[in-house]
Amino acid sequence: MGSNERPEPLRLGSKAPNFKAETTAGPIDFHEWADGGWVVLFSHPEDYTPVCTTELGAFAKLEPEFAKRGVKLIGLSANTIESHGGWIKDINEISGSNLRFPIIGDKQRQVALMYDMIDQQDATNVDERGQAFTIRSVFVIDPKHTIRTILSYPASTGRNTAEVLRIVDSLQTGDKHRVTTPINWVPGDDVIVHPTIKSPEAEKLFPKMQVVRPYLRFTPLPKEQTSANV
Repeated sequence: MGSNERPEPLRLGSKAPNFKAETTAGPIDFHEWADGGWVVLFSHPEDYTPVCTTELGAFAKLEPEFAKRGVKLIGLSANTIESHGGWIKDINEISGSNLRFPIIGDKQRQVALMYDMIDQQDATNVDERGQAFTIRSVFVIDPKHTIRTILSYPASTGRNTAEVLRIVDSLQTGDKHRVTTPINWVPGDDVIVHPTIKSPEAEKLFPKMQVVRPYLRFTPLPKEQTSANV
């Protein structure tokens, strides 16, 4: 691939590209660092910016909940590690958090380009050299390094950390119990029996199943199966 060529676009089901990078926790090989677990990789346009500061503080506060689910958090911003270090102090002071997850230093946009995190719509979202900043992307990656969720937000709009956690809960619940989750689902709510499970097997697996339509079958999960790290 030439220096001016963009990589193939990533899709749900794509393998998350591996990379080596400097982070606030030291150098990493991304796949080795993931260590066979779930990962949430999220990018930010710039250090010392207002929306990004609120986001990092929120993710830091919610990190224990991700950890309960076996999920590692890792951020990315198109700045140096030295810049990140000073910014983390601001984040902790402003939000009352204790940010411990690594933030990738991606001043040259190497990882941002690999993951197609570059803003092409907002021409004002550039640094002093005229290079486009990274957009607010979120990648939820499973233990097989498969991309399971991709979210992209404009620079002006902060994300919802609870929604990212809810997506993780949905994916982990679905993987374990062969179910899908309906609109606005949260752990503890009824789930939907996967359409590929035919009626005889479904009745055996889910004795409390309620059939609304042949294609829409709700069921509760036992309470011990709807807690964190399902």
